[in-house]
Amino acid sequence: MSDTNNTTRIAKNTLALYVQMFFSMLVGLYTSRVILNVLGVEDFGILNVVGGVVAMFGILNSAMSSSTSRFITFELGHKDIDRQRSIFSTALIIHIALALLICVVAEPVGTWFMQTQLNIPDERMEAALWVFHASVITIFFSIINVPYSAAIIAHEKMSVFAYFSILDISLKLAIVFLLQEIDFDKLKIYAVLLLCTQLLMQFITWIYCFRNFAEVRGAFRWNKAAAKEMSSFAGWSMFGDSAVLMFTQGVNILLNMFFGAPVNAARGIATQVQGVVTRFIGGFQTALNPQIIKSYAVKDLVYMHKLIYASSKFSFFLLLMLSLPVFLEAQNLLTWWLKIVPEHTINFVRIMMCISLVDSLANPLIFSAKATGKIKRYQATLGTLLLLVVPVSYLFLWLGYAPESVFVVHLVITILGQVLRVVLIRPMIDLSLRGYMNQVVVKCATVLVLAPILPLVPYFFVTDPIWRLLLIIIFTLLSVSFLVYTLAMNSTEKAIIKDLFYKKLRLNKTGE
Repeated sequence: MSDTNNTTRIAKNTLALYVQMFFSMLVGLYTSRVILNVLGVEDFGILNVVGGVVAMFGILNSAMSSSTSRFITFELGHKDIDRQRSIFSTALIIHIALALLICVVAEPVGTWFMQTQLNIPDERMEAALWVFHASVITIFFSIINVPYSAAIIAHEKMSVFAYFSILDISLKLAIVFLLQEIDFDKLKIYAVLLLCTQLLMQFITWIYCFRNFAEVRGAFRWNKAAAKEMSSFAGWSMFGDSAVLMFTQGVNILLNMFFGAPVNAARGIATQVQGVVTRFIGGFQTALNPQIIKSYAVKDLVYMHKLIYASSKFSFFLLLMLSLPVFLEAQNLLTWWLKIVPEHTINFVRIMMCISLVDSLANPLIFSAKATGKIKRYQATLGTLLLLVVPVSYLFLWLGYAPESVFVVHLVITILGQVLRVVLIRPMIDLSLRGYMNQVVVKCATVLVLAPILPLVPYFFVTDPIWRLLLIIIFTLLSVSFLVYTLAMNSTEKAIIKDLFYKKLRLNKTGE
């Protein structure tokens, strides 16, 4: 398939994922507020803490999900249907076994933990156990569903993935409305209705995959060699996931030890802001990831390198458009949102925006490493480097530095991690270091240095906060767009933009 067709598919998939993302965000903001009001603070807290207990058992599933997605996508690139059926069937058997294992462990351990370790009022323990058991059943079917979801993404059916997500969210919105009309214990009913929604979505996903993907319709078969490869891949993925988890919790504990809960609250707010901003590049990256793996599978490294450069650059530029206004107007945005802003939050948010910009370059290289299947050295090196944030941060805090020092340490290690990422992956996929520097690093750095000049004009000279924010957003969009088009895009990328623009003009004229 030609590069043009691939680019068109990527554009359509990105659009579908962005529609789904915006719908999810809007409904999510509404349902969170209503659920809090309907359940009350105590039951809402129980819902979240019980969900956290179940999530602790999901780290192995996260690693297996990453492994399954890589292997299914890789085999689709080879177009060998027998091999595809073998990989899918093996993945499904592994996930069924994993689901049973997690449930067998989670039920007794989770029940004991809730009854003896968590601070849940006696009169609400029965309802909490309802939530827990429903959550365990939900995670059981969610794990079994992983190979099917991976198949949808591997086939690049992002519009289907988006429609299913929108249906899932719509059903949960309907539950919120229904919950307000029910007099029975609302926490119990909510847990059961969420379980029913999950079961319905699983059934719909299975039916779609069975009807549309040939590899799903094959008989059960066990491929020992593939299972060994997938398990090894998952093991090293789990090391990376565990490093992230330990780093996150380690930083939280350090901040609590030295400064107390208010600084933890400030970090929590900064993390929320970072999550909202970085979600906007998720759709673009998700649309590109299968193409990166498939291009490696057929040894089309030239196209793979083009995808890496494009994904890295445009992820960075999209995030810059969003993070620059947040960086400049953090104080006003946080004040409007929270009314009372905890100390250090503004500085935390600004440093987190810088960390996110560097991290936006990582995803294409991460999926390039996954495409090769040789992730042992990669995960061991990057995971160990990330864990260094905790002891280095402890040293700075012990020496009397401010809590911001933890985030500065994180930023420095993130930059070092990106350098190491390029060094490790370069020989794995024959990536040109000069090409990466010229196509990604130099262009991103140039736009980063020049883009703030125009938005800084209203920042310094406009006093009204609302007008200042609006002008900063407008000037940021104009500045970044102009710089990207003139300095960062190559001739092929410019031709695609022009073609899309002229097609839009022709459609408008035809409509008239």
